Amino acid sequence: MRNHMQSSKVVHVIDDDEGVREGLCALLGAKGYVAQPHASCEEFLNGFSADAALCIVADLRMPGMGGLDLQTHLLRNSVDLPFIVITGHGDVPSAVRALKSGAADFIEKPVDGKSFIAAVERAVVASRAVKTQSEATGLAQERVAGLTPRERDVLGHLVEGNPNKVIAHRLKISPRTVENHRARLMVKMQADSVAELVRMALAAGISAKVDGQTGGE
Repeated sequence: MRNHMQSSKVVHVIDDDEGVREGLCALLGAKGYVAQPHASCEEFLNGFSADAALCIVADLRMPGMGGLDLQTHLLRNSVDLPFIVITGHGDVPSAVRALKSGAADFIEKPVDGKSFIAAVERAVVASRAVKTQSEATGLAQERVAGLTPRERDVLGHLVEGNPNKVIAHRLKISPRTVENHRARLMVKMQADSVAELVRMALAAGISAKVDGQTGGE
């Protein structure tokens, strides 16, 4: 059995058809996922913890709250998890609306096992990539916030690809001072190379500095 990167987090399966939800949970379990069945969206919301969830799979049409309503509710409450909708009765337009609202994918009934597992895997991988990028951006922005204005100026010129002499000329400081600023940037940004420093600067939203600056260390 393959052990996916889901650790102990749960894939929630919400469908009022017991046969469908138990079947989907069995497919997930066979692939190493921890699956939790729910007969309704209301049952799911009772005791739901976003921290313990990996992905949500919900039927679009159920008595009471449907999958589209649940998706809207979660988004309004800032719950950002991969959301896959299941649709039957040829209700593709509703599934498309769910996609436009941020759903990761939709599966048509009768559910094909391989397609279902593939959809879950795609949704989880894509979500993790987004979260990883978001965390990297936040970390870079946090480190940039600790830089002095002059260090930000030097960093902007490094993003532009300028050598020390050009940076010194544009900022009206000595090349040795530029070297000192670069050394401090490497330490403050915790970068192992100039390439990594530039990548972090770009992630933090630092743009190239093309304007001349007044002198000063």
